[in-house]
Amino acid sequence: MKALVKETPAPGLTLREVDVREPGPGEILVKIRAASICGTDLHIWRWDHWAAGRLRPPVITGHEFAGVVEAVGPGVATPRVGDHVSLESHIVCHTCYQCRTGKGHICQNTRILGVDTDGGFAEYATVPAENAWVNPPDLPWEIAAVLEPFGNAVHTVYSGVGVEGRTVLVTGAGPIGLMAIAVARASGATLVVATDLQPYRLEFARRMGADRVVNVREEDPVEVVRELTGGQGVEVLLEFSGSERAIHQGLQALMPGGEARILGIPSDPIRFDLAGELVMRGITAVGIAGRRLYETWYQGSGLIYSGRVDLEPLITHRFAMADYREAFELLERGEGVKAVLYPDA
Repeated sequence: MKALVKETPAPGLTLREVDVREPGPGEILVKIRAASICGTDLHIWRWDHWAAGRLRPPVITGHEFAGVVEAVGPGVATPRVGDHVSLESHIVCHTCYQCRTGKGHICQNTRILGVDTDGGFAEYATVPAENAWVNPPDLPWEIAAVLEPFGNAVHTVYSGVGVEGRTVLVTGAGPIGLMAIAVARASGATLVVATDLQPYRLEFARRMGADRVVNVREEDPVEVVRELTGGQGVEVLLEFSGSERAIHQGLQALMPGGEARILGIPSDPIRFDLAGELVMRGITAVGIAGRRLYETWYQGSGLIYSGRVDLEPLITHRFAMADYREAFELLERGEGVKAVLYPDA
């Protein structure tokens, strides 16, 4: 089969022939129909500090993908051959304290498809059967492929007190931030404000349901939020940027007693006034990791299947897998939201 492989510890990927591995006990073989590129894949493409410290080449990359179950290994009752599936990217151990107490999304022995083990930028992938999420057969492949990152957005929005009847600030209008805007709007937020540096992304934020967008190069988001909320600040901060400046601005725009849910990861440690920004203002801060297994999948798929959230506008580019260089370079330039690769195109 053809696969995109990180062959050596250097920038780029290589499209080459790789053997298809037959599924063993508890595994399934998936014929991949669509795979989307995310920020993690861009880190791997660049071979930056994070990638160099995490990956052990060679490995087939890609962790957002969907396809048809081609074969099942011994002991697999579900899914069945022919089922259309999305894949949860986190392979968990089931034996650590977190797994045994219902917190598998922060399993201490997590392995990630396309990072720690072979992933989905390929014609086929052999994965644990339990990581498959069965979709209706009419769900478009590109939407099925992005259910995994959509789960990050759902987890962020639905953590803590949720957003129903509350004012919300979304910092960072990348793909997951844009998905979170749609989830917050569909889930009853009374005000959704979105911030970013790029007019291109802010226009998508409007399309996904933001009431007000703020280009932080041109306006002070803290002042905008206070004006919109009668000086009170928002009740919920959803942070997706990983920007130190945006994190500080988001906390300043949050009312005392508010809730900050943080998914964005800074590239380096940041300076933080724990007393002034958090403790003395009674802020609840929640770190968001992955998707709750599998509560978030039920929540997210319900939003998609019911039509309450439409992710189609975020699929801005489609490429045959052979044209992967063009896809990665486009995203590196910031000219797309989600680019999808089709192995059989």
